[in-house]
Amino acid sequence: MKLFYIITGFLCIGLGILGAILPGLPTTPFLLLALFCFGKSSPRLQQWFMRTKMYQKYLKEYDEKRAMTMKQKVTILLISAPFCLVSFFALPNIWGKLTLIAVIICQYWYFFCKIATIPPETNNSRSNA
Repeated sequence: MKLFYIITGFLCIGLGILGAILPGLPTTPFLLLALFCFGKSSPRLQQWFMRTKMYQKYLKEYDEKRAMTMKQKVTILLISAPFCLVSFFALPNIWGKLTLIAVIICQYWYFFCKIATIPPETNNSRSNA
């Protein structure tokens, strides 16, 4: 089972890298899944991944605080909105559309009610002269 988690972890890193380059493919969920897989497979791989720039840029704050800034939340939701809209019109029946609406409502509820919102970082590099 460890091998399965290791392979899945590296596959998720690859998809996360593609997501950072390609619009429409998410980055953060794949990197979160990679972190989970490495945590299940090998503490050494997990520590390696946590030292990468990808982890530092996309996951560190969320992993440590289980919180996001409002800007991060809105950005993620704005990226997902067009895909949800296309999916809504592509679904052939009402049950699929109703299911998608329920998923979108749950997504927004989770982002705004379950994930804590942290204030944006302030620029502390200015000195008072």
